[in-house]
Amino acid sequence: MTNTSGLRGVVFDWAGTIVDFGSLAPMGAFVSLFDKHGIEISIAQARIPMGLPKLEHIRVLGRLPEVAQQWQLRKGRSFGDDDARALLLEFEPMSAQAAMERSDFIPGFLGLYAWLQQQGMRVSTTTGYTRTIMRPLIEKAQAQGFVPDLVVCCDDVAHSRPDPMGMHACMEAMGLGRQGSLVLKVDDTAPGLAEGRNAGCWSVGVAASGNAMGWSLAQWQEGDSPRRQAALAQARQLLRQAGAHEVIDTVAELPSAISAIHSRMQAGEQP
Repeated sequence: MTNTSGLRGVVFDWAGTIVDFGSLAPMGAFVSLFDKHGIEISIAQARIPMGLPKLEHIRVLGRLPEVAQQWQLRKGRSFGDDDARALLLEFEPMSAQAAMERSDFIPGFLGLYAWLQQQGMRVSTTTGYTRTIMRPLIEKAQAQGFVPDLVVCCDDVAHSRPDPMGMHACMEAMGLGRQGSLVLKVDDTAPGLAEGRNAGCWSVGVAASGNAMGWSLAQWQEGDSPRRQAALAQARQLLRQAGAHEVIDTVAELPSAISAIHSRMQAGEQP
């Protein structure tokens, strides 16, 4: 098939975008991590820094006033960088297990991947997960037929999202240099979308399956309701505010976003 969209590469995020509907694995791991130290955090609090590299995510959680106060009372000291790094070492095996438990592809993704290949478009990925967390997930994905040109983990680069360094590595691996206007970034978080925008790429936000909504696949499939429509509208708005050029429910709808971006490109718009 001939690719007529003008786009030549797509860079996907992982959790909440192509695997783990609702981006639930990281949340449970963060809550359990702090609970081991007698610190209570809510799922909503754990979601606040979502999309950042995991070390920075832990730093942000530790600086939340409610968390910082509990840490001071429990530990007798302020939450510091050494604490964040020690927690990361505890978090990685917990998160790796949680990620594997929720490693199923978002419905429709493998069909989309085959379609992109038929279109002659290259595919790479970035993630806020570390390489230790991602290794078994990558192996499982490859066994199921998903073999991107490159997987950039947050600790593979000196500066991860929202810095564009990971995107630049993906673009090089796809043979596209720094031609951001030919590349699409697909992500469910503000830092991930910013990573794409900062590389000069088109960015597509994923609302229903991602962190912005936080619903499981079963919840999403229960059927239409005012509550679901309200949650989806809020998630879409958050992603638009984060800089998404287009917003879709799940990656299964990416062809429609590609078509919309193609129309914008034909009209002379740049990312």
